[in-house]
Amino acid sequence: MSEQHEQHRSPVTVIGLGSMGGALASAFLAAGHPTTVWNRTPERAGPLAERGATVAATPAEALRASPLVVTCLTTFDATRAALDAAGSALSGRTLVTLNSGAPAEARETALWAAGHGAGFLAGAVLDVPSAVGSPGTLLTYGGERAVFDAHAPALRALGGDTVHLGEEPDLAALYEMAVGATLLPALVGFFQGAAALQARGRTAASMVDLTGRLLDMVKGLLPVFADEIDRRDYSAGESSVDLFLAGSAHDAALEEETGVDSAWLAPLHALVRRAAEAGHGKDSIAALTEVLRKPAGQTRTP
Repeated sequence: MSEQHEQHRSPVTVIGLGSMGGALASAFLAAGHPTTVWNRTPERAGPLAERGATVAATPAEALRASPLVVTCLTTFDATRAALDAAGSALSGRTLVTLNSGAPAEARETALWAAGHGAGFLAGAVLDVPSAVGSPGTLLTYGGERAVFDAHAPALRALGGDTVHLGEEPDLAALYEMAVGATLLPALVGFFQGAAALQARGRTAASMVDLTGRLLDMVKGLLPVFADEIDRRDYSAGESSVDLFLAGSAHDAALEEETGVDSAWLAPLHALVRRAAEAGHGKDSIAALTEVLRKPAGQTRTP
């Protein structure tokens, strides 16, 4: 057996067996990795045990079982709390966290792991649990490159698009929040549109293709917007702040006609208005980035 093949089949521990954690453990099992699991509620481990996973009785036992330990708990705080009592068992192992959280929490956990003698990567799964293990599923990681390279063959069992973002341990958390900021507004926009169509007796399904085409158009514009933002030059934009400002009146008219609540748009309209008042009316809508920036030392207002 080759060294690469042995590494590919290296033992793995998964701690936290919610919907995502269970999917991670299943992907490791499907790829042929000897997999040890632990969960605070042992019943969750039953289906994995039937597929060949070893169920550890304690976190310490789970840590000692494998050189690579993947946690999928709710937060970084929850991860440290679950492993604190067994922290000494982390020594010489690599801890990979796959949970959401702020960049500062990822940095704190990196220091905590180093204090226990463990290598550390903080990662993010940018997809749903059912997609874990698929060739196109995207996972990102931040942390020492050498640590990532040592375990990349095993980590690719979780998704074929496995990306190391850089040496800083908080990069996956930073990018997850930066990229994820698009998700909720886009979904709520779709839900509002669906409700408006239903108010006219039409189905949400009837807007899926058109919405997909709109999102494709937006995807095509992202490199243009990114270039404007990086250069901080918004003068050549085709979709101006004033154009979006004029469109806010149409949202109010649609709410009145359909009875669908569009109050969630009010802060967005206010942001566009602030950009116009700051002199960006004729500029690209990407100029909203300038309004979103806070002067050094300024904190969020209550």
